Amino acid sequence: MEALHIGSVALGGRPRIVAAGGDAEIDLLAGADGADLVELRADLFEDPAPGSVVSALERLRRGGRPIILTVRHADEGGRAMADERRVALYDAGLPHAEAIDVEIASAEALAPLLARARDAGRLVILSGHHHDGTPPVGTLLGQVARAAALGAHLTKIVTTATSAGDVRRLLEATLAAHPRPVATFAMGPLGVGTRVVFGMAGSLLTYGSVGRPTAPGQPTVGELRAWIDRLHPE
Repeated sequence: MEALHIGSVALGGRPRIVAAGGDAEIDLLAGADGADLVELRADLFEDPAPGSVVSALERLRRGGRPIILTVRHADEGGRAMADERRVALYDAGLPHAEAIDVEIASAEALAPLLARARDAGRLVILSGHHHDGTPPVGTLLGQVARAAALGAHLTKIVTTATSAGDVRRLLEATLAAHPRPVATFAMGPLGVGTRVVFGMAGSLLTYGSVGRPTAPGQPTVGELRAWIDRLHPE
């Protein structure tokens, strides 16, 4: 299988740390020591307009880290907006980002956008977010298979850990997804450890905050860096 890259950052081996935030965190994202990548959550902007997204991306580029652009759907934790507006934000930002993240559930509706991203050489992440718990392993693997069929380079599956059983299910799905590229972790206090140790099971990315967390239980980038350097030596 061909190695994946987001810009200059190779994916594989130790999990790569993504610093995530919106317009309130631009300066912190640009200077996020310990992060390998940054994710700009355009749906978290006070004014999610194409011009403001491009301006933020241009500021982030000065930080030197490859950028993932995300405009999260309201059903999976983002701001409510029409698909036409989401596509406009993605299209405006596409020349300034190395990857985009779109929900698996939105992939068919946004298929032309995904095709433009792939044609432009951007890495396409298709993601699924489960805020009420962790579905059965078969359901999670079904999402991974569907994402691959829809053209994902990488599938991101995020669940909520309400018990140790939830963590075990997500771990089992992560291991069983091999060799398909995935990033997996769980939200909530019980899921914090998954953001560190699931790299040993094949999860390629983990996400940390530099200001306000973008998900429940999200550690800071500094906390993730310390643990990953300890548990995942180069």
